[in-house]
Amino acid sequence: MTHLTDLTISDALDKLKNRDISSVELTQAHIDQIAKHDSQVQAYITVTAEKALEAAHAADTARAAGDDKPLLGIPLAMKDVLSTKGIQTTCGSQILKGYKPVFDATSVKRLYDAGMVMLGKVNMDEFAMGSSTENSGYFLTRNPWNLERVPGGSSGGSSAVVAARMAMGATGTDTGGSIRTPAAFCGLVGIKPSYGRVSRYGLVAFGSSLDQAGPMTRTVEDAARMLQVMAGYDPQDSTSMNVPVPDYLATLSGEVKSLKIGIPKEYFGAGMQPEVEKAVRDAIAWYEKAGAQLVEISLPHSEYSLSTYYIIACSEASANLARYDGIRFGARIDKGDVIETYKATRGAGFGAEVKRRIMLGTYALSAGYYDAWYGKAQAVRTLIKQDFEKAFEQVDVLMSAVVPTTAFKFGDNTEDPLQMYLADILTISVNLAGIPGMSIPCGFDNQHLPIGLQLLAPAFKEETLFRAAHAYEQAHDWHTRKPDLLQ
Repeated sequence: MTHLTDLTISDALDKLKNRDISSVELTQAHIDQIAKHDSQVQAYITVTAEKALEAAHAADTARAAGDDKPLLGIPLAMKDVLSTKGIQTTCGSQILKGYKPVFDATSVKRLYDAGMVMLGKVNMDEFAMGSSTENSGYFLTRNPWNLERVPGGSSGGSSAVVAARMAMGATGTDTGGSIRTPAAFCGLVGIKPSYGRVSRYGLVAFGSSLDQAGPMTRTVEDAARMLQVMAGYDPQDSTSMNVPVPDYLATLSGEVKSLKIGIPKEYFGAGMQPEVEKAVRDAIAWYEKAGAQLVEISLPHSEYSLSTYYIIACSEASANLARYDGIRFGARIDKGDVIETYKATRGAGFGAEVKRRIMLGTYALSAGYYDAWYGKAQAVRTLIKQDFEKAFEQVDVLMSAVVPTTAFKFGDNTEDPLQMYLADILTISVNLAGIPGMSIPCGFDNQHLPIGLQLLAPAFKEETLFRAAHAYEQAHDWHTRKPDLLQ
């Protein structure tokens, strides 16, 4: 018999509708799984078991009365960067420890309105700054596939709880790859929607022109169900786009014969782990065999994406994090003098990576350097965006690896920040361009660590990603495999 925590969201919804299981049973199974495995994985900052069981009971009562909301009774986890009313929201930082928002983020509210049962808030790199969750202000979250490896970041807690069956799905946020990288490292489906597709209201800002929330699940269909609920215009968010949201489930046809797939030659360079390149090229070859047409594409300004991204992201972080000063938001270490209070509060409350990025951003925005650094970076960003626009005149979707390697060991990159930043080399240009990107499992390396295939589409064409990803998923079993931790 399939354990309740092994069910996908879609399977669980069928069983709930047929009264084969209850939401209380499903939720309790996940709470038990948290109790069993989270001491090893260390993914949850806050577990809301009592609230979850109350919500599950309410979901069962509502279903018995004829309610059929899209995610009614489904237990999910929220990344701790999304505001949750009355529930601690730390952003993985000591400076916000104990902070309880008075409102829900729009994406969280929409999930609640769809019937979600929230299990708790999960760990992350502090203020979403990192690629491994080693920058959390609380503890290291471990990859369920290998507890000595990172789960990716900054949404490492989100990927870990889904891979370890401690939630059926989770929200992540992606500023430069922070949904797609942990999804790849943990063998999941993760989608970064187009900028403006999902409301940023209540998403605590790191890089305001880059951040996007999205779902992390075990299957493409489950991701489609979550994004269907999260997406849509929100008048409370000035960056939200008022464009129609397609029926994503209707696009899961399994047909790719008419698809034109672009292969960016710049994305297959030196430094890629051989097993990663082979798995990705094998996946692309499958699409060609299934009838898709392959086209070599050039994204000539890709080489500038890393420096462009970090100037823009750090500049925006410098501005956004100024509010955490001991006066307006967060913890306060009172030193009597306002400047000394600022220094003491921020010195103790922020971790090393956050301080590093604030200093880089402040420098880039300072008088005499603004035009040379930030202004130039914005100009190059436009060129990167235009590269994608030209590519999508020829093809429907682009494909590459998500990350050049599989999950690395703790400490491997922490002494060299630049090496850590290079982990994002294949993902950051997507955020600069504002287009959607997805990671799906496409194999394992010889250490039995997952490998992710990245799919990219034009802005607001997430349905193309779902269509292409679902076809590949149905022909392979990568998504059905479980970490040894759960055997």
